[in-house]
Amino acid sequence: MFKTLRGQLVLSHILPSLVVIPLMGIALVYFLESTFILPRLEDQLADEAILITNFARAKPEIFNDVQLARSLLEDLGLQTATRLMILDPEGRLLASSDAEDDSRLNQVLADNAIEQAQDGTIAKELDFSRGLHGEVVDIFAPVIDLEGQLIGIIRVSYRFTTIIDQLMEVRYLILGILLIGILLSAVLGVLLAINIDYPIRKVSHAVFDLARGTRVEPLPEQGPAEIQVLQKAVNFLVTRLRDLEQNRHQLLANLIHEIGRPLGSLRITIQFLRSGSKVNQPVLDELLEGMEMQTSILRRLLEDISHLHDQLIGTLELKLEPVELSGWLPVVLQSGAEAASRKGLQWKVDIPRNLPVLEIDPQRISQAIGNLVANAIKYTPKGESVSVSAGEQDKMVWIRISDTGPGIPVDEQQKIFDPFFRGTQKQRIKQGMGLGLSISRDFVEAHHGRLQVESTPGLGSNFTIWLPEVRQFSDLSGIGG
Repeated sequence: MFKTLRGQLVLSHILPSLVVIPLMGIALVYFLESTFILPRLEDQLADEAILITNFARAKPEIFNDVQLARSLLEDLGLQTATRLMILDPEGRLLASSDAEDDSRLNQVLADNAIEQAQDGTIAKELDFSRGLHGEVVDIFAPVIDLEGQLIGIIRVSYRFTTIIDQLMEVRYLILGILLIGILLSAVLGVLLAINIDYPIRKVSHAVFDLARGTRVEPLPEQGPAEIQVLQKAVNFLVTRLRDLEQNRHQLLANLIHEIGRPLGSLRITIQFLRSGSKVNQPVLDELLEGMEMQTSILRRLLEDISHLHDQLIGTLELKLEPVELSGWLPVVLQSGAEAASRKGLQWKVDIPRNLPVLEIDPQRISQAIGNLVANAIKYTPKGESVSVSAGEQDKMVWIRISDTGPGIPVDEQQKIFDPFFRGTQKQRIKQGMGLGLSISRDFVEAHHGRLQVESTPGLGSNFTIWLPEVRQFSDLSGIGG
């Protein structure tokens, strides 16, 4: 039982109770008996002794005659729980209410309390060491006559056997209360253990279900704070795995669609060339150019999938080097200028000559810019314009790609950076795998920058890359996303 967490938690709650509560009970019994019950009896006996001394003072002859002393005891009619002794001034026993003391009559009792009483003060004794048959509470009261002379001593006492019942009642009461406390502690320990053990078991079952591939619903976040953190971690894992699974299905579907088109074109061209038909050189060149274009599409798909893999498993690394932006950007944009010209778009570039030198990974940033430029050209109708500009603001360098295309609906502007997302605008042709913007954002964020979009449906879109000017090599290593 105690090999389980629940058993150990129950034991951890009960064990202190089994040790501490009995010790507290012993201390409580001792405190009540020695500090409350017995001193109270002591005060009560002292009051009785004073009353008896007052009565005995009126009959001084009892201290000279044993028979008179015994008659006095009979007249007082004391309770059987109380033992009364009459002593002469020398401490000699004259009479006792207890028949067991008859053998000590006329004997001088030796006791320090008697000496104190002979000095004229009331002596009190409280002793636990005399055994069951010894006196636990003793009062020695001197009897002083009107002339101030000691004429005798009155001793009032309780034997242990006379108060044992009263003490045992207290002990049984305390023992019962302690047992109830231990029982409640055990019940509370079990409830607390279940409260901790149950959510941990739920988390364990959820992890096993994940490992088996079983669909797992998010766990309710309840219980102690540490357990809630564990449940949040499992829920995050569940959500992450669902997203990965969804992305995997989407990736397969897009791959089938995107790879199918260039492979189909290549297959048709190869079949045509193998058919033995005579083709002149211009037609052959056109066919070869088409094949090269289709293989470029396939290569681009492979690059996108590779970058997606880096994004998902967190292995995106940067190869940083100083880059002079004013001279580097026009070279990066040459392919975009050619693509815009072939589509019949107006191409505008505004790159200042005083842009700073940045520590960046030129291949990653050029691909981010290339993706944005390719999207702008793809979605901008013939006769419209695409422009690229750059500048500095608040110790940041910005590179903006603008188009006059159909724009992006407001509800899609935050989704376009999600992998595999493709807009629903009718004006936009759904081609590609929906990875370009996601990859571009990850590359920019890996440089501690940001990618911002501003778009008005029907009026075009602006994508702006913001890169910090002052960076250190050690600060720029990391992953995006």
